[in-house]
Amino acid sequence: MEKIRIESRKNERVKAYKKLSESAAERAKSGRFTAEGARLCADAAESGIRIERVFYTERALEKYGPYLEKIFQKAEIAYEISEPVAQLMSEVRASQEIFCVLSRESLPEPGALSQNGFYIAAERMQDPSNLGALFRTAEALGISGVILSKDSCDRFSPKALRASMGAVFRLPVWEAEDLPESIRAFGKAGFRTFAAVPDRGAKSVLKCNFAPGSIAVIGNEGAGLTAEASEACETRVTIPMRGRAESLNASAAAMILMWEMMRSPEVE
Repeated sequence: MEKIRIESRKNERVKAYKKLSESAAERAKSGRFTAEGARLCADAAESGIRIERVFYTERALEKYGPYLEKIFQKAEIAYEISEPVAQLMSEVRASQEIFCVLSRESLPEPGALSQNGFYIAAERMQDPSNLGALFRTAEALGISGVILSKDSCDRFSPKALRASMGAVFRLPVWEAEDLPESIRAFGKAGFRTFAAVPDRGAKSVLKCNFAPGSIAVIGNEGAGLTAEASEACETRVTIPMRGRAESLNASAAAMILMWEMMRSPEVE
């Protein structure tokens, strides 16, 4: 693996990294995305994600050597950068001064949904931290995959990646151009579809049988599910609440739904 030293904040490789980190359009156009941090970058290496470039400081090498060794084994080229360059590239206050450019082509192909699987679908989710938390919880609980509407935020944004703790590298993801239409198609194919709504008249999630082949659908942080997406689902479900709050944070609601989905087969 080739190693090159970069001192200038105006270096073309540095500027390209910064543009990729800041722009969802650039990530989509190039088929690449960025990751920052020793653990997250090492996780990418261990997950089989192609690492096109790694940037690191001398201080990072001294402090996070074992992580960097894993990254170096997978990286195509390495750049040792100065502290000022690392400050420019970082998205966080206390940077670990390790940065990677990763290829989307090396992510796992989602294939077809399994009738034995359990899935979470998100419509128009706009907060990358919520989306990342959804991925992290989905992987932890054993959810089979995530279905995202095309107008949701970018799962490859720095905030979403950090919140996911690497789950974005491993979970199968399906992007739906028209989520309500996709939901209807899943229903026709034999999947059970559940719309999560803040409606006391809907069926309590505590009384649902989330059998294999279930898809739970959550909506936008502020507006919830669109009427079309809700109507496309077979069953409307709600999370019973005793307090004065009318609804839950999107990632919190998704967490409860996924927990109930994975708990149901064990208690039924």
